[in-house]
Amino acid sequence: MSNRKIYLAVDLGASSGRVLAGIYDGETIELRELNRFPSEAFQKDGSWHWKFDSIFSHIKKGIALATAEYGEAVISLGVDTWGVDYGLIDGEGNLLEQPYQYRDSRTDGMMEKAYGLMPKSEIYQRTGIQFMFFNTLFQLLGEQKSGRSLMEKADRLLFMPDLVNYFLTGRKVNERSIASTGQLLDARSQSWDHELLKAMGFPASIFGELVEAGTVLGELKPELARELGSSTLKVVAVGCHDTASAVAGVPALEADPVFLSSGTWSLIGRELSCPILTTESFKEGFSNEGGVLDTTRFLKNIAGMWLVQECKKKWDEKGQEISFGELVELAQKESGALGLIDPDAKEFQAPADMPKAIADYCRARGQAVPERPGQFVRMILESLADRYAEVKVSLEKVTGREVKKIYIVGGGSQNRLLNQLAANATGCEIVAGPVEATSLGNILMQMIASGDLKDLKEGRRLVAKSFAVETFLPNIKN
Repeated sequence: MSNRKIYLAVDLGASSGRVLAGIYDGETIELRELNRFPSEAFQKDGSWHWKFDSIFSHIKKGIALATAEYGEAVISLGVDTWGVDYGLIDGEGNLLEQPYQYRDSRTDGMMEKAYGLMPKSEIYQRTGIQFMFFNTLFQLLGEQKSGRSLMEKADRLLFMPDLVNYFLTGRKVNERSIASTGQLLDARSQSWDHELLKAMGFPASIFGELVEAGTVLGELKPELARELGSSTLKVVAVGCHDTASAVAGVPALEADPVFLSSGTWSLIGRELSCPILTTESFKEGFSNEGGVLDTTRFLKNIAGMWLVQECKKKWDEKGQEISFGELVELAQKESGALGLIDPDAKEFQAPADMPKAIADYCRARGQAVPERPGQFVRMILESLADRYAEVKVSLEKVTGREVKKIYIVGGGSQNRLLNQLAANATGCEIVAGPVEATSLGNILMQMIASGDLKDLKEGRRLVAKSFAVETFLPNIKN
């Protein structure tokens, strides 16, 4: 159609990235994948880094493909990624080194160091963020410990999507939702917490301008515009944290939906208008992350399909290659789990061999040990569903609001067995889909910035109209 508009979503995950085209015809929106690529990493001096230069090259290829096919119909582009990881830019605009991966061991012992500089309870009261060993706060303390003084050489700290936006436009800014994941912002004002930064010994100068989701950052740098064939493409700071975009893309017609972004991680929570910073929310381990359009993502970050992904990786290495779909089918055939594990246990955070880690965990606790892939996957899925139920109870307790419906979005929403197990365990109606909620939320914020949508409510209606979902009710045998 001649009146269609194209919005590009760059969606970077810890295992792969994509550039997608959101094709809007004035009534509905459809997605088309233009370029998929691995999120490559490498090891240097015993530490793991992202190959940012390679990732950026793949992004440029996706943009070039879009402009070659759609021309001036391409309106804008937005970038979302996982949280906490960052790069340091010097005064001349150069990346000082390739960004560290969040699971790198340099954060070992840094949580305890932070609590020695400021009490744990005070850090939470200030930031409202769940304590995870890989938070940017602890990564920066690890940076300090290295003694390389890169922070002193840096002009700006930019989170992964900010880094991409900078190399596209030249603007050094931090979008607020991604910045909130680092445990460095004041939860109430959503600005940098300079007292916290000072207590940790971080140079204030590297923490620059914060912008809201929906901010138009500008057009491509001239040399990039020539290289990629676009002189009109605008770059928009969307909900740059992928979960912020995923929640924006939830097809909920009611206010304050309860969501579960299901992928490598499971992020369960409720969209709120303001943070909850009570003793109870601290005790229960909830996060108050920035959402789009003045919302708070009140959530808990727990393990997700990471355990299955790592099991598959090990089985693949041994020549026992089974697709994810086949693994779920094998799990479906198992009569039930041999027992439950704690998906968030330290043993499963970064093991060299996930099946062995699960087997050792079971043996140490006198549980039956899974032997077949189907048994491993069944145990993982039932344990995740049980964990969802625990978090649902905690969410009700802390917010004082009953949870009756949960929207599951992301890649994990395709797992019908897990969806049914979740419905049974939580006693809630589960609405699964769309799979591409993150890219859709990314695109919705671009459409709001361009004026094609009035607000998020209208955007969610567009998602509900454009994509089918599946409903799972509790107590159905699986």
